Amino acid sequence: MPAHILVVEDEEPIANILRFALEREGYRVSCAYDGAEALERWRALQPDLILLDVMLPEVDGFDVLRAIRQASGVPVIILTAKDDEVDKVLGLELGADDYVTKPFSTRELVARVKANLRRASDVLREHRENERYVVQDLVIDLAEYTVTKGGQPIPLTHREFQVLAVLAAHPGRVFTRDQLVDQVWGTDYVGDTRAVDVTIRRLREKLEPDPSQPRYVLTRRGVGYYVRNE
Repeated sequence: MPAHILVVEDEEPIANILRFALEREGYRVSCAYDGAEALERWRALQPDLILLDVMLPEVDGFDVLRAIRQASGVPVIILTAKDDEVDKVLGLELGADDYVTKPFSTRELVARVKANLRRASDVLREHRENERYVVQDLVIDLAEYTVTKGGQPIPLTHREFQVLAVLAAHPGRVFTRDQLVDQVWGTDYVGDTRAVDVTIRRLREKLEPDPSQPRYVLTRRGVGYYVRNE
């Protein structure tokens, strides 16, 4: 069955352009035109990917993203104003997987959609010979797509899960930002490698008793990130 994409865009002409471009690629597409409707349709439809404009009436795109990330790791691509770095950074901090700036070409947007859908399960496929990794009292279960700490579930976005799984698969190995981008975001990712730092910070906030003194995901200054091999 083709992937189902939810387009959240308050300008109906733009939403229709996106719908047409995505349906032409064979995707199933649903649309929502404000934040409240977006949350209703997300809960009802459980789409495979969401295209989310950050400037929405009723409930803005950032609040929509916050609500989604409390319950789901569905890939989310935010649509932001051209060169609005604040929106890009905030979106990534809230758990967006990617962003596209307006005005954009539908060709670029479709390519981003394909890349994010393809990567959503890449970590599981790449490490399918191992069903779980254990890092101290963390258990990363690839089959269930879950992380527990001391037996208690830790809710992660799918991007956070992917980064942690890559690091846990190679304990003690230091990954540079560029290597993590290639492994998780993909070699066709054209965004900023600061997305890695944002994801690591969010992981530490969720996993570490004291994020300023991490025990699980560590930094090798000037090089990159790794997990303890003990």
